[in-house]
Amino acid sequence: MDRFDAMQAFVRVVEAGSFTRAAQTLRTSRTRVTQLVQRLEARLRVKLLDRTTRRVRVTDDGAAYYERAVRLLADLDDAETQLSSALAAPRGRLRVDVPSPLARLVLVPALPAFHARYPDLQLDLGASDRMVDLLGENVDCVIRGGELTDPSLQARHIADLQLGVYAAPGYLARAGTPAHPRALEDGDHRIVGFRWNRAGGTFPYAMHRDGERVHVHGRYALRVDDGNAYLAAGLAGMGILWLPDYMAAPHAAAGELAPLFGDWRLDPMPLHVAFRPNRYVSARLRVFIDWVAALMAERAPVAERRTS
Repeated sequence: MDRFDAMQAFVRVVEAGSFTRAAQTLRTSRTRVTQLVQRLEARLRVKLLDRTTRRVRVTDDGAAYYERAVRLLADLDDAETQLSSALAAPRGRLRVDVPSPLARLVLVPALPAFHARYPDLQLDLGASDRMVDLLGENVDCVIRGGELTDPSLQARHIADLQLGVYAAPGYLARAGTPAHPRALEDGDHRIVGFRWNRAGGTFPYAMHRDGERVHVHGRYALRVDDGNAYLAAGLAGMGILWLPDYMAAPHAAAGELAPLFGDWRLDPMPLHVAFRPNRYVSARLRVFIDWVAALMAERAPVAERRTS
């Protein structure tokens, strides 16, 4: 039995959550993956996985072995990387998930230069605003806006998105221009709602001016869970939007969106690259994170934090 193949098969089953998906990512058969894991268990004389008809669960011994196996595979990968000069030319498959507007407006237009620099990298890009299970879906990293609430993830802060409030001219002609953010709470105005999580939670936007600070929820006629749909709803006049500058700028310049509350300020939205802490940061993941960080430094640099 090839210890490397067996160890790699076991790690991939844990990360994918099933033998079938592990086999797909390894580009081999489910039977071979099953045999490798069975032989590994026989050699170690412990049960690493509990198998049911619906899913695979890692045992306590399996979880401990998984952490060691990930480190060993990482060390091997790092040794091969240094010997083959792969840091200069990383190769392999990388799975990432990013917000759909960021993919459309920032990342994808810049990808030709990235691919020219790293032609042997195969990028599987998911463009969505949904919650992603990095372990279950075998995703290497995600890019997300807002404060991270999952303590199981490691993250790199790569940008601070400056925000503004906007509405379509047609909406303002119909509903009037609000003079104060509180008008969005108790007046005739509507916002476009955004669902930030599976539970349907909303995000109160903090706005401040000359010592006055308000948290605006607003009332919506439409709430969505996708950034592109959110922008499209605002352009269609469905309500008032809170947008990062990179999303709003072209539409404001074209007269399709009008800025509101010009003397008010919003706290910037932090942008992070998040990945599992026990996930080895391979050369291919490292160069992608560095590339995204450099790209966002041009578009939305990290703001200097004030200390009291």
